[in-house]
Amino acid sequence: MLSNTLVTNEIKNSSGTEVEFERLSINGRATEFKATTEVPGRPLRLKISHQEIGTDNNQRRRSLIRFDEVVTNNAVTLEGNLSCALVMDIPIGILDDTVPIKRVLAYMMSFCASLGASTTILYDGTGNGAVVMTTGGL
Repeated sequence: MLSNTLVTNEIKNSSGTEVEFERLSINGRATEFKATTEVPGRPLRLKISHQEIGTDNNQRRRSLIRFDEVVTNNAVTLEGNLSCALVMDIPIGILDDTVPIKRVLAYMMSFCASLGASTTILYDGTGNGAVVMTTGGL
């Protein structure tokens, strides 16, 4: 189980600066954290949940990590909820073998946080996967 406070560089913003979170709630197999620096009316939340779906040989665990932030664009006074989620859908039968699970997770992380040939993790949203997410590119 995660600590009730995430404070030791566990989460960073796009400039690589630590963002601290504290747990708000646990409900069954779901939990929610809030940024300690969030401004009233502009929440920044981390949500984690797990659920089992399917039956028998088709049973799977679906795990979700999601960040939600209320954002505003002062130039046109628009406000809205911005979300980013990572979902892993894992056959129950392989949960004991973390090698393929970690391998697929590494594919996603490296695609979003690196430029391919680089072994450096990028927090600034310039990784190849992050670029297609921010620009709508293919």
